Amino acid sequence: MKFGVIGAGEIGALRVDSLRDHPDTEVVAVADLDESRAARVARRAGARSVVDWRSVLDDSEIDAVVISTPLPLHEEMAADALRAGKHVLIEKPLANTLEGCRRLVDLSASTGRVLAVGFNHRFYPSARFLKQVLDEGRLGEIDHVRAFGGHDGLPSLKEEWMYEYPAAGGGAMWDVGIHVTDLVRYIAGELTEVYGVAGNRVWDLGQSEDNAMALFKGERNIPVLYQASWSEWAGYHWYVDVYGTQGMCRAYYAPMYNLLVTQSQPGGARKTQRKFYPELILREKFKGWQSTTGATFDDELVEFLKRVAGEASELASGWDGLRASEVALAVHKATATGEVVQLSAPPAAEVAAPLSG
Repeated sequence: MKFGVIGAGEIGALRVDSLRDHPDTEVVAVADLDESRAARVARRAGARSVVDWRSVLDDSEIDAVVISTPLPLHEEMAADALRAGKHVLIEKPLANTLEGCRRLVDLSASTGRVLAVGFNHRFYPSARFLKQVLDEGRLGEIDHVRAFGGHDGLPSLKEEWMYEYPAAGGGAMWDVGIHVTDLVRYIAGELTEVYGVAGNRVWDLGQSEDNAMALFKGERNIPVLYQASWSEWAGYHWYVDVYGTQGMCRAYYAPMYNLLVTQSQPGGARKTQRKFYPELILREKFKGWQSTTGATFDDELVEFLKRVAGEASELASGWDGLRASEVALAVHKATATGEVVQLSAPPAAEVAAPLSG
């Protein structure tokens, strides 16, 4: 499959490396407004570089595009790519408005082209271990889920579009929190109700929340405690904890690790397993977080190719991207009204896997 990559920043360059290294993909063109940057990244894959991203869509040789550009550009670029008959893999969030997300999902359906969102945290080893534990039913009947994602806020955000509304769509829930929202749905099944409070007392950014705490209700009335933060003193990290009648399991990053506690019955003797990833942690120490992100991009690419081929895939769809944004906006609505927000029912083809156990 032949690809064009739009956006040659740090993430776009990692996407190019992933495409270059897969035996069944080829990078044809790399587009970026910075001509020298486009050329530098394109050379990594023996591709041509262009400044005008529309020329990538005009190339009939290209089957699919990866969009790694600032969020305000997502909808226009993805929409034009779908209309041009290209499959699309786009970084999160899908778009900076819920209406834009819906338009892209509808356009994907009408054109018959794949629209996928880069929720690469699904492919972090700790998240995959947690999902495996649940799929095997090792925690018994699930009681509740607890999830957190955060970092120190504006010092970690390089550009204004990353935090200013409306360009950013929102705040912490659209940034680190959107990955956590997707992980909760991917690991624990579909969400049905949202109640919570979002605030902006720390950075005072208007509609870009710096903290949000929420209670989600999932299928079978399973509660999910959720927090997204831009004022986390411990720096960037996230975790998802699942508690059941026969134990609990935590997926954590950074650093990458798992905690698994199992028991035959409530109050029974417990067995504790801690799973560390020393090779990954050492690799990050010397090569940075990019080494882990790049590895997840490799896994995500494999799943993208499966999706295009019509096979079952772990890839996040356009609907998953829309839903994560819908949840973030539901917390704001609950903040304003003080009421529980009912989420719309997903299309039959996009029902998240039910929670195991």
